[in-house]
Amino acid sequence: MRRSVKKKSFKELMQENRQELLNDKQALEKIEKRIEKRHEFKKLA
Repeated sequence: MRRSVKKKSFKELMQENRQELLNDKQALEKIEKRIEKRHEFKKLA
């Protein structure tokens, strides 16, 4: 039996996509900050 899948509206898809992009951006910023900290630490050594 096939489950009935609710088709998402364009607006819903756009909101999901935007949220995923924001999460990705936040993850990238976290990584960049870690790299910067590591770089600064190496400069001090």
